[in-house]
Amino acid sequence: MTTQASTVAERGHTLDTEGGGRIQLRHFAPVNPAHGTVVIGAAMGVPQAYYADFASWLSGQGWQVVTFDYRGSGASIPTTPHQGLRGFRANLFDWAHDYEAVVDWAAALEPGKPLYALGHSLGAQLPGMLRNGHKLHGLLGVAAGSGYWKQNAPQLRRRVPFMWYFLVPVTTRLFGYFPGKRLGAVGDLPNGVIRQWRKWCLHPHYSAGAEGGAVRQGYEQVRFPVLSLSIDDDEMMTEAGILSLMNLYANAPRRMLRVAPGDVGARRIGHLGAFRRDHVAGLWPRLEKHLRNLPQDVAV
Repeated sequence: MTTQASTVAERGHTLDTEGGGRIQLRHFAPVNPAHGTVVIGAAMGVPQAYYADFASWLSGQGWQVVTFDYRGSGASIPTTPHQGLRGFRANLFDWAHDYEAVVDWAAALEPGKPLYALGHSLGAQLPGMLRNGHKLHGLLGVAAGSGYWKQNAPQLRRRVPFMWYFLVPVTTRLFGYFPGKRLGAVGDLPNGVIRQWRKWCLHPHYSAGAEGGAVRQGYEQVRFPVLSLSIDDDEMMTEAGILSLMNLYANAPRRMLRVAPGDVGARRIGHLGAFRRDHVAGLWPRLEKHLRNLPQDVAV
């Protein structure tokens, strides 16, 4: 049970998004007046269900919280007419449109109060591509770097050439999608998503370099504060990769903070661990504090 019955109400919604997308979102609402609203943007291949415990806890601290699954992931994988992901059409621009629709939906919950994005990995990369990013009052990134393969952590960097030059091209041609679950790599992803992500990860300037033009300008137009937490024991993202992503937000107030497991009384955090319930007493209160103080924490 992820909800806190005395302080949080949890409801699911279906949202139609640009280009024929249909996604599932969850809304965690505090009973008492809220400080503002937080949209949690998921990492690549991570379903919104993974964030449910944290979202419920955060709502219990007095926030409206919204999680969602990009089209073709988690609860937003269609069962008909494509029978799952085989042949399902979606790319990362479509996922940015899904993110935009959720931001629009969330902005109506607490008009006049702050609306923040809390982005985990990919979830902190896509806000630079949102056409309605002006509705956000800030971005808190967790374990979010550029993804360029030469800036990956050493243990990952040794493996990614095989993935990008063999595994992805071969399996997507065979299956019509990327069967990451059975391969133990990232998760199941639509063909268009994994192929576009491959292009980003092979470019030194990631999404802005691979796509150029409007994407680069989108990042440069961001003015909301960006605070990024670099996790010391992240097995995927290095400090260089996180700084590289932050530099895409060239005109935004921005700051990076390093977080070691020992700083929050933990033995390990890693790339995916920040939202596990064993961090409820250490890391989670720190994340909530950063949300409350986001503009000030970036300006310090």
